[in-house]
Amino acid sequence: MNEVREELCWAGPAMVTVFVIGAGNEPLPPQAFDVAGLVPDQVYPFMPEEQPPEIAPLGLMSYDLTFRTASLDLHTYTREVLRRLCADGRAVAWAGYEGSFHYDHLLTEDIAHMLYGHCVSGADPVTSWDQATLRSTAWKEGLAEARAALVALMYRP
Repeated sequence: MNEVREELCWAGPAMVTVFVIGAGNEPLPPQAFDVAGLVPDQVYPFMPEEQPPEIAPLGLMSYDLTFRTASLDLHTYTREVLRRLCADGRAVAWAGYEGSFHYDHLLTEDIAHMLYGHCVSGADPVTSWDQATLRSTAWKEGLAEARAALVALMYRP
């Protein structure tokens, strides 16, 4: 097993947590997460409360995607879910460990090691399943590009 997979499975069933800004304020139906030949056992959408004014009109949703079988190819699944979340318009999506979300630290360098994937509309998703990579300068630089796209999305004229 690899490092990210082990951490996603620490409490029993595997749980992939994804966030998306720019996809509206209505949760996607559970079928939207049937990608890469995998179907989550549970899809739990969550809309964080008290969204800042620059985020609220775009919509911010979080999804906990649970799989009872931890032996699945969750790395490929995460990449394809991020692609799906950014497919229908201008959006930025990312996958992160439970507890990695805070409005003051969206896609920032200080939490880079807690985010194992990101995607911007019009680009391919980037994921890593290795903690050394998540702590690398290259990962932080790629995340900075995603953050710049997020800032542009939030403050576009």
